[in-house]
Amino acid sequence: MTSAAGDRDGASALGAGADDDDAVFAALLEDSAEDLYENAPCGYLSTSLDGRIAKVNATLLDWLGWRRDELVGRKHFSDLLTVGGRLYHETHFAPLLRMQGDIRGIALEMKTADGRRLPVLVSSHVKTGREGQPLLIRTTVFDARERRAYETELLRARREAEEERERLQRLNATLQTTLLPPELPQVPGVQVAAYYHIASADEVGGDFYDLFPITADTWGMFLGDVCGKGAPAAALTSLARYTLRTATAYTHDPAAVLDTLNTTLTERYHGHRPRFCTIIFGLIRPTADRGGCDITLAGGGHPPALLLRSDGAVEEMHTQGGQLIGAIPHARIVTRSFRLEAGDTLLLYTDGLTEARVTENGGRYGDRALLEFARALAPVTASGGIEAIRELLDSFGPGVEDDTALLAIHALPPPQV
Repeated sequence: MTSAAGDRDGASALGAGADDDDAVFAALLEDSAEDLYENAPCGYLSTSLDGRIAKVNATLLDWLGWRRDELVGRKHFSDLLTVGGRLYHETHFAPLLRMQGDIRGIALEMKTADGRRLPVLVSSHVKTGREGQPLLIRTTVFDARERRAYETELLRARREAEEERERLQRLNATLQTTLLPPELPQVPGVQVAAYYHIASADEVGGDFYDLFPITADTWGMFLGDVCGKGAPAAALTSLARYTLRTATAYTHDPAAVLDTLNTTLTERYHGHRPRFCTIIFGLIRPTADRGGCDITLAGGGHPPALLLRSDGAVEEMHTQGGQLIGAIPHARIVTRSFRLEAGDTLLLYTDGLTEARVTENGGRYGDRALLEFARALAPVTASGGIEAIRELLDSFGPGVEDDTALLAIHALPPPQV
């Protein structure tokens, strides 16, 4: 019996404690409207239609450091704003409020009693009478110091990011220029032209070309596209250019030159992520006495060069069967020789051109479209052909997602005696 009575007394005590908590909570819900107004987490003030302050809550007084009797009936709302804020209030805020009767979330700066600036967000509403006549203006003020600090930090971070991006773009542009010849040499009996289209200034591309003398009557040329972008692509491009130029000191066989590059790449990246490229290497042997030149091309997995004849015909100079350079040891390399007669133009390009997106659903430009474009263009000089394709690339806009390198060789007629 004693135990049961004790349990009842304990339960009663617990019930009494719960009742007390409920009573305290209920009392909190019975805060007066005046207390809710005065101690709200935002500032409130009411003004007459001309802006004279009629009522202000304790929260706003505390933020600004004014006494109530220093503001009510003595100052206008605009008097609490900085010079810039007052100008904006008079030219934009107040006129819009009169027209619309309501305006929300306007960023202003208020002036505290000691001269400090307080960033705020202001919303105002015109209170009207039963017949719609305006009576007074009620304004809500939110402290925006933390938001302003966040926005300032965000702007600073964005500015630093933009500066870093500009620095990186300048570095990429400088690096890109070191991977290309500063200018093409003069080759007897032919006109040469080249162009490099950068798809993005944010990354170094992997396309490259070059034209250089090998002997007094033989010139070497190459155009290629390495896998990837950025610093790894730049390193591979530099290695490829150096290797190709060096190899011609030991052999004038285009297939042997590409075989040397293939061996260099497979040995250098053995045991690592494979690095490879597609490439066309060629020898040019001008025949000054009768104009034109003889050309031998070696291809390693690269799109075919286009031969634009002087009579308007266009032929794809395939090196079908040639394999990627650097992908496997002893890659198969295919060669072909032909003659470039006076008025003919040979065009080499990388696949950034044919893989450009030209339709809304992502359709590529493609080999067939380029062939038709060349047929409409022929006959053409080296510089004329390069300029036409440059304009074509520009017309694709952001559809050109990969860099594009172009190299054109145009055979000139024999000199007049």
